[in-house]
Amino acid sequence: MFSSSSSSFRLCTLLFVFLLYINVVSSTNKIGQGYRLISIEESPDGNLVGHLQVKQKNNIYGPDIPHLQLFVRHETQDRLRVHITDAERQRWEVPYNLLPREQPPPLMKTIGKSGKVPLTASEFSGTKLIFSYTSDPFGFAVRRKSNGQTLFNSSSEESDPFGNLVFKDQYLEISTKLPKDASLYGLGENTQPHGIKLQPNDPYTLYTTDISAINLNADLYGSHPIYMDLRNVGGEALAHGVLLLNSNGMDVFYRGSSLTYKIIGGVLDFYFFAGSSPLAVVDQYTALVGRPAPMPYWAFDYVKHAFYHINFHACPFDELGDLNYLISVLLLSAFCNIIEPLEMGFHQCRWGYHNLSVVEDVVENYRKAKIPLDVIWNDDDHMDGHKDFTLNPKNYPREKLLAFLDKVHSRGMKYIVIIDPGIGVNSSYGVYQRGMANDVFIKHEGEPYLAQVWPGPVYFPDFLNPKTVSWWTDEVRRFHQLVPVDGLWIDMNEASNFCSGKCKIPTTHQCPNATGPGWICCLDCKNITKTRWDDPPYKINASGIQAPIGYKTIATSAVHYNGVLEYDAHSLYGFSHSIATNKALQGLEGKRPFVLSRSTFVGSGSYAAHWTGDNQGTWENLKYSISTMLNFGIFGVPMVGSDICGFYPQPTEELCNRWIELGAFYPFSRDHANFYSPRQELYIWNSVAESARNALGMRYKLLPYLYTLNYEAHISGAPMARPLFFSFPNLTECYGLSTQFLLGSSVMVSPVLKRGTSKVKALFPPGTWYNLFDMTQAIVSKQGHYLSLDAPLHVINVHVYQNTILPMQRGGLTSREARMTPFSLVVTFPTGVANGEAKGKLFLDEDELPEMKLGNGYSTYIEFYASVTEKTVKVWSEVEEGKYALEKGWTIEKVTVLGLAGFGEELAVEIDGKPMADVSKVEFNAVEQKFLEKLEDGGDKRKSMMVDVKGLELPVGKNFAMSWKMGIN
Repeated sequence: MFSSSSSSFRLCTLLFVFLLYINVVSSTNKIGQGYRLISIEESPDGNLVGHLQVKQKNNIYGPDIPHLQLFVRHETQDRLRVHITDAERQRWEVPYNLLPREQPPPLMKTIGKSGKVPLTASEFSGTKLIFSYTSDPFGFAVRRKSNGQTLFNSSSEESDPFGNLVFKDQYLEISTKLPKDASLYGLGENTQPHGIKLQPNDPYTLYTTDISAINLNADLYGSHPIYMDLRNVGGEALAHGVLLLNSNGMDVFYRGSSLTYKIIGGVLDFYFFAGSSPLAVVDQYTALVGRPAPMPYWAFDYVKHAFYHINFHACPFDELGDLNYLISVLLLSAFCNIIEPLEMGFHQCRWGYHNLSVVEDVVENYRKAKIPLDVIWNDDDHMDGHKDFTLNPKNYPREKLLAFLDKVHSRGMKYIVIIDPGIGVNSSYGVYQRGMANDVFIKHEGEPYLAQVWPGPVYFPDFLNPKTVSWWTDEVRRFHQLVPVDGLWIDMNEASNFCSGKCKIPTTHQCPNATGPGWICCLDCKNITKTRWDDPPYKINASGIQAPIGYKTIATSAVHYNGVLEYDAHSLYGFSHSIATNKALQGLEGKRPFVLSRSTFVGSGSYAAHWTGDNQGTWENLKYSISTMLNFGIFGVPMVGSDICGFYPQPTEELCNRWIELGAFYPFSRDHANFYSPRQELYIWNSVAESARNALGMRYKLLPYLYTLNYEAHISGAPMARPLFFSFPNLTECYGLSTQFLLGSSVMVSPVLKRGTSKVKALFPPGTWYNLFDMTQAIVSKQGHYLSLDAPLHVINVHVYQNTILPMQRGGLTSREARMTPFSLVVTFPTGVANGEAKGKLFLDEDELPEMKLGNGYSTYIEFYASVTEKTVKVWSEVEEGKYALEKGWTIEKVTVLGLAGFGEELAVEIDGKPMADVSKVEFNAVEQKFLEKLEDGGDKRKSMMVDVKGLELPVGKNFAMSWKMGIN
């Protein structure tokens, strides 16, 4: 939905507050003298358990917790855990049933000298990481065993800008020293104007908040307290990861040479991931927090997201009486919130499809324009009075909607709708009645907590309560019987509230007022400041303005299941909502769930995809979308994308051209717009339609590659969209690069991000790169060079790297249509190679089955290989479980080999070790490749050929081998 914190007044306010914030950061005082280690011992199972005692108490931000328990465990050869908590009382932690992991030992509660404490540092060594500690004051360090490099060091010296460990009930502080040449990534969700690499002195606050993504350097919809640290020492790049698993609000201060956490509750639960490559860090991280969910094939089709919500609940001063500010916020906010697209294909959505006939026209207009479309979305336009799990009987009559769904389903298309967590307080509303009967709502002072969202007065389900999950599952089942939707889009789950404080339904006026804007608070509300949970001693930089942490959300003194405070569980709300929704969908028709969630937390990628929220149709937001997407790959949420063309206001025609060219290569590709914006479906402008056909046409040809990346993400966490340093970690020019990205390890996308240009400056890491739209064009980079590329209005530069085998298909207007076309393989060698190798992979399965795995009889996995040596070219496959592919009848019709020194002759083809009976239809075509001279070494102008082998009918599910001699022209 749309967020309302976006006016020019707000931007000025943010600038002012930011300057104050920087001033506060620079003058931070050290708090206390830390703790001393009073006992430590090795437990029978080989872990360290120690006890800490505060050195000198003080009352800054509250009294110190006097005794702490330290637990250290090498959980795997790559992962070290350091857990610090109150030694005498159980404290809030991320629930172990919500995010399954090993539990630390129970609290000993008896503080004494159970082991000798050395006066100097002592070490606890694992396979790849070493934990060491100093006793007084207590500090710990984590080092890499292979080279002794210090990855984390919490000890403070007098000259450091940070102090020793602080542990109070509502304020925890710990820091680490960093080398100045360390490159850090992560700590989100936020919109980082400087790009993916973290910048010293930029604010990083983690607390799930519904403010528009146009707000820079502010806490947004998700909380991900994980960072990756990449260092290049002597030409060798090594990466590691650090997760602080804590759901409480926190500020993270990055100064370049140090990083400080300031957290308002919970425990210190650190996980260190040894890496040492960026890809290994994400692998190790997702092994702990959960592998990304498998996505259905159609989800990779791009649907234009044209259903949008307005969410004005984030106006920070509208309750303070600033009318000018409120008006400006309302005017701008009405454009902000975006609805998300489904996974692999192209998705279309808009907030404001007022009736079913509009949706029908959108689908038909895409078809007439020959623009691929897989998923059509509805925002809350389909609902009766904005109420979840309902249909508007006038504008979306069930009989006509079912007929429409029969039609789109027959074409292989899908339909997704939005569901918000807020349940309308309405005694005649069955969902509300059943919720009350099952006692599923969050409480405040013994009664369901009253808030306001789109339906007006609402209660929020408590997804930490098992009864709530069962009730939600039943409501999803009931709705699916009403409308057979193909997935659910869950929004407003930070949780978003148009009001603040303790509210009641007014007796003097109607709420909501049908004639007024739905995002204005119409309840009678009073601020809640009497508890320390609503007004904690330390104020995090919430919403970028140090807003009260209960502002425009659930009061933080509200209570969840088993007495859990909203204060602690706030940032888990969207995560628990995703888990419940994923579980509910799993029980429907035995299909693979698709959930799109706005709010996310550590582990959300196991249950949901994500779109990056309310953006603007500006060139700046086009650029920001790349960094945000790449961050979520690091967070373990690879299925991610931004609203194409922007959520609001109307983009220019040129911008929309460039945005669909880029957005066609987002993992999640959806066009979405605001209720108050003019229409911006891709067919509206002829020029945009042409760009869409070009870019989405290539996306649909690449669906086999993208779906294989989806499989790799599911088994290893590997991001689908990656920064260039993932494949080229030793090339330091890549470390801050946020204007290009890789799909997988080998396909590089270099979009135009500036207005009024037909050129793009792109970095080419060392090696040979081939233009995917015109494979006769090659670029040879010797050491890593920038090059100015031609990029006319309808062109995006996409290149594939050497030593790759890329599986492709012909494409189509839906993923189902594209999926039934023959395959082709693109094999890339370094230009003019005499000896070389290439590799590739292909995963295929029955994509709507709940699990994505081999061994179930409905999947096939193939590894492709190619070599060139002694003027002989060989291409072959090794098939694992070929039965499924054979039943589908898939074949490979063409193999294109790039970088050869000559054309082909004397072809030999074998299938399962037997010669192919008839090769008479097979033909060779050879074209000499062209080079951009600026990057070519003048003394090394070897001839390079593109050789097509056409007319093949190689069964995808059988091993094949083909070879030929290279003739020299």
